Amino acid sequence: MKRRTLGVLLFSFYLAAMSAQLIEYLSEFVKEERLEVLQSNLRFRTRYLTVCLEDIYQSQNASAVLRSCDAFGIQDIHIIEDKNKYQLNPMVTRGSSKWLDLHKYNKGENLSIDVINSLREKGYRIVATSPHIGDTSLEDFDLSKGKAALIFGTELTGISQIVEENADEFLKIPMYGFVESLNISVSAAVILHYLTLKLRNTNISWRLGKEEQESLLLQWLKLTIRESEKIIQRYNELT
Repeated sequence: MKRRTLGVLLFSFYLAAMSAQLIEYLSEFVKEERLEVLQSNLRFRTRYLTVCLEDIYQSQNASAVLRSCDAFGIQDIHIIEDKNKYQLNPMVTRGSSKWLDLHKYNKGENLSIDVINSLREKGYRIVATSPHIGDTSLEDFDLSKGKAALIFGTELTGISQIVEENADEFLKIPMYGFVESLNISVSAAVILHYLTLKLRNTNISWRLGKEEQESLLLQWLKLTIRESEKIIQRYNELT
């Protein structure tokens, strides 16, 4: 067993070294200013918070949420396509979606509960963004309790009954006017701005790990460089 564990560790070290060398090679094909932008954005990326969208049907709302996720450094977005297929509006996303990791769920009978269970297995507490008995106001949300998956429901009816019954916590945006709710894209932007700002001012280990950063940087370099696959093929032939 020890020999097998050592072999796995050595192989992971080998992959990490190969990844670092490839990143160094690909970095030669981008301008220094562009590389600095990629590295700067990488430092603020997080998986401590993740967003889950349940059955959003208006493409402008779906796209606006993705744009907010990119703006505030949220890397993973989980998309439940139960009754509605998730569609993007390029005029709204402005290319932001390609820098994110989108996880779509559209196969199965109980998609919402499947996603909830999957997120829990990854260590996330399930936070429904909806007013509810015993809910927590945005300003009082405790980030130190652990990673959080923020679930936003469909435009008309909000979160499903399944999410309501299985959520660990409920989060609301305090409002002081006559309206009782906000558009989903506005809600997402408000919540993500506040929580990521608060997160960056804590001692919580919210940044991506070294291997995650390298993997994401490699992914971004491939997106940035024209004909990157041909360049990588040439690199592999040389090495």
